[in-house]
Amino acid sequence: MNNKKTVQKQGAALKPFLTLLRETKPSYSLLTTAIALSVISTLVGLVIPMFTKTLVDGFSLASISKLQIAGIIGAFIAQTIAGGVSIYLLNYVGQKMVAGLRDRLWRKFLVLPVSYYNDNRTGESVSRMTNDTGIIKTLISEHLASLFTGVISIVGSIAVLLYLNWKMTLVLFAVLPLSALILVPLGRQMYKISKGMQDETASFTATLSGVLSEIRLVKASGAEKREYEAGRNGIMNLLTFGIREGKVSAMISPLVSFVFMMLLVVIIGYGGMQVSSGALTAGELVAFILYLIQIIMPLTQLTTFFTQIQKAKGASERIIETLAAEEENYEGEAEATAAHGPITVEDVSFGYKDGEKVLSNVSFTMLPGQVTAIVGPSGGGKTTLFSMLERFYEPESGVIRLGDRPVTDFSLKSWRSLIGYVSQESPLLAGTIADNLSYGLEREVSLEEMRRAASMAYADGFIGELPDGYETDVGERGVKLSGGQRQRIAIARALLRDPEILMLDEATSSLDSQSEAVVQKALTNLMKGRTTIVIAHRLATVVHADQLIFMEKGRITGKGTHEELLNHHALYREFATQQLQMNEPAAYDGSKEEVLSKNDQNSGSGRRSAYPRIGGSVSES
Repeated sequence: MNNKKTVQKQGAALKPFLTLLRETKPSYSLLTTAIALSVISTLVGLVIPMFTKTLVDGFSLASISKLQIAGIIGAFIAQTIAGGVSIYLLNYVGQKMVAGLRDRLWRKFLVLPVSYYNDNRTGESVSRMTNDTGIIKTLISEHLASLFTGVISIVGSIAVLLYLNWKMTLVLFAVLPLSALILVPLGRQMYKISKGMQDETASFTATLSGVLSEIRLVKASGAEKREYEAGRNGIMNLLTFGIREGKVSAMISPLVSFVFMMLLVVIIGYGGMQVSSGALTAGELVAFILYLIQIIMPLTQLTTFFTQIQKAKGASERIIETLAAEEENYEGEAEATAAHGPITVEDVSFGYKDGEKVLSNVSFTMLPGQVTAIVGPSGGGKTTLFSMLERFYEPESGVIRLGDRPVTDFSLKSWRSLIGYVSQESPLLAGTIADNLSYGLEREVSLEEMRRAASMAYADGFIGELPDGYETDVGERGVKLSGGQRQRIAIARALLRDPEILMLDEATSSLDSQSEAVVQKALTNLMKGRTTIVIAHRLATVVHADQLIFMEKGRITGKGTHEELLNHHALYREFATQQLQMNEPAAYDGSKEEVLSKNDQNSGSGRRSAYPRIGGSVSES
């Protein structure tokens, strides 16, 4: 009963792995051809001991014809070619399957929601793509054929041995089950070890990725020793698993050798007695030993195969878990082509964890072409609100509307195409300035368009001074550029997107005063004619916004202009008293040249047409 449950459990564990392989849609014709060639090579090998038997039992060289010699040579050549082609085809199929699997994983990673990456480290995802898929590839390309050829070799050899001498064959059956009793538990142990090693490898990869991507922070903080210890712990954990795996392998190989030697001694001893009594010829004994080798060697290969399949089961479990993760819903009833009408946030509530609200019944409206500023103490939910507007997360309750329609009615791609986002960090990808400016745009962007956008973002000057201009490599995460330069490239990128809705996460808070002044002018160009929402850490940058929204602990506690909040909101008045006396530079000073008139503000489309976009001339500030 217990054995039946074990078989059922093993079968259930193997089922997801086989399902995963089927879903990669391998070339069954090539796979079948490769396995068939391996089988042919094995069958040819089964004939050789019988030829040896005849030769030992008195077959003379003089009686061998040229045709027989040619046949034997041809058989060896055919065996060699069939084996070589089989190995190549299996490698080809294995590589194609793992490429298909990696393609599925890569597509999956790109459509998973932001919440997935909040809970899973980047290095673990990288490990799924590289280490785990590599294990599956190794199983298919290097060990799959051994399953079929091994079974055929064992069954064929046993059938011939029963024909030659059934008594001696029964001696084999007395010893082989003993080896199985030893090797099966070791295979289970190998599965547990390999699964633990895959998890530890993923964790170690995540640690490396995190540290190396922030190496400047590590060095600036003097944390090299701390990170070395963290990395060393991962290395030692991998060493522990590796040693445990080595111990199991060290037991498997000698045990197989022991079984082989024991069988060899028994067969030679018992067979020698049979030869001396005349019950067995010397040729039959030689053939028996050769067939014994053709049983033991495939048994070793099958042991390796089942060890590898235990590893592949562990790898496939993690891959299947990733592929089963819930994706973002990119579909929608309509395409968002323009941000006509107000954007309304209506009673929106959200929490990252159950029972912990980050936003509670947040409601406000942004009119077309107007500037809305979100202010308040840190931890109030401002960044989370931005994430909701970009649909990185869906509200637990409430709705966000564009005009009269919920934004969830629009396809995700079309909605996000309306939004331009400039953050404090201004992330850049490794590549050239031109690559980063045109990033995400499906259309071709000409150099003239880039220059026009860069000019409006006050970036054209410093780009022109670089040795390679727009083809200058920015380095990983843009480290070869200054903070102000990165910000201006991010603004130029947003200008090229020509967004209807602009989201600014206090894009100047980390800059020096000179860089800030330039970036503020660039932001003024960017904001013209667009519905803008700004996260403001400094009130001086937003005092002339059309409306200010004050957020505390996920709730809106005040709405209105700067003057209205100053008169009626105590905490805002305290913020203003502390900050505005510091004479910080303002994002725009309220002059008629930089702040649009109320008439323009109230006519969204009219305001947009009053200012040139990328297709027009460069505005001057």
